[in-house]
Amino acid sequence: MNPNDTIAAISTPLGEGGLAVVRLSGPRALAIADTFFTPIGRQAPKPSAAASHTLHLGRITLAGRVVDEVLLAVMRAPRTYTREDVVEISCHGGLLPAKLVLDAVLAAGARPAEPGEFTKRAFLNGRLDLAQAEAVADLIHSRTELALRAAHEQLAGALSQRIRALRDHLMHVLAHVEAQLDFPDEDIAPETQARLLERLDDAQEEIRKLLLTAPEGQLLRRGVRAAIVGRPNVGKSSLLNQLLGRDRAIVSPLPGTTRDTIEETANIRGLPIVFIDTAGLRESDDELEREGMRRSRAALDQAELIVHVLDASAPLTAADQRDLAGLASRKRIIVLNKSDLPLAFPADALPADTIRVSCLTGAGIEALKDRFRDLLWTGQLHAGTDQVTINVRHEDALRRAAAALEPARQALRAGVPLDLVALDLRTAVNAVGEIVGQTATEDLLDSIFRQFCIGK
Repeated sequence: MNPNDTIAAISTPLGEGGLAVVRLSGPRALAIADTFFTPIGRQAPKPSAAASHTLHLGRITLAGRVVDEVLLAVMRAPRTYTREDVVEISCHGGLLPAKLVLDAVLAAGARPAEPGEFTKRAFLNGRLDLAQAEAVADLIHSRTELALRAAHEQLAGALSQRIRALRDHLMHVLAHVEAQLDFPDEDIAPETQARLLERLDDAQEEIRKLLLTAPEGQLLRRGVRAAIVGRPNVGKSSLLNQLLGRDRAIVSPLPGTTRDTIEETANIRGLPIVFIDTAGLRESDDELEREGMRRSRAALDQAELIVHVLDASAPLTAADQRDLAGLASRKRIIVLNKSDLPLAFPADALPADTIRVSCLTGAGIEALKDRFRDLLWTGQLHAGTDQVTINVRHEDALRRAAAALEPARQALRAGVPLDLVALDLRTAVNAVGEIVGQTATEDLLDSIFRQFCIGK
């Protein structure tokens, strides 16, 4: 990436729509815009002469012909997303208009942006730290309101503030230890040692609290995979439709209707849950049905949560009993469907926490949603800025920091040579700094930003 280049990309999703936006950013953004944009109006200024944060009506030309009539926004550095000069062109939606406008921009001297390059420039220019930049991607990919709110908290700096405070704590101790290395014949005063150890204890406790948010952070960002399993015709597809709030799976009184797995994401009490509707588990001579069951068992093995559906109106079979026992060690919810019908077996044959529902009437569905929330979500995410959820990268960095911090604490207590203490402390400081990008390598930045879409 050359920061002296001016980059351009379509920043809206491809496809037909009312509008599309083409974005330019870089030192020559305004000069390049002058060459392809013709303002409408006798005294309308060229982009390079326009005031910052203004809109201008005009035409885009390519090879001497008009390709679209647009609104062009002029935003001068540093009050822009990238802290560079930025031009955003709102053109007519659709694949062809946006492509032709982008072609005109590239022909005038801009180069195509790499994935996430606009946000990477925002990071490199100091507008966002690395944790905030990641929150931009989380915002785009949010599938529930709870996930969106968590991303907003991170973008606003809630996590960054805590990480910077943690790093400052560690840097304070490291500075004392390194200063003491200049006086090898003198020991650290007992009261100073006690204060340093107290700071390290506080740092360890903060790391512990942040690590506790990792499961919820992963759940909000990628969801949890929940396999809906059970014998044929117990109502698995009907349950999926109830949870989605729409008819996604074909429902039929004939057993074996579902021959393949169906995956859909549902917003359950603010949590993204990927439900996999599976083929009914039974013995069969039908080749297609056997393949469906093979895929069902593969989905069952890979699932993080099992939704085991039983039929209240049919006696429990040996296969039911076997599956109930076999899945007991897994995280699961037992759902007794068709509870509007008379129960065909003793009520105490199932665990006490079984959820009774009727996919026909909708009874019990809300209680089932509550069970999903209670089973999967143990955190407390409120509107306050002190609530954060870390991602996998943050978790790895914090675990490395904790692993380096523990021997540093023990060594400081035991009076081990301070150069060894300093080495462990520096490792912890660098690991924590990776989270906000203070010690990030180019390879790390590339791995993060290549996950962004082009145009963001």
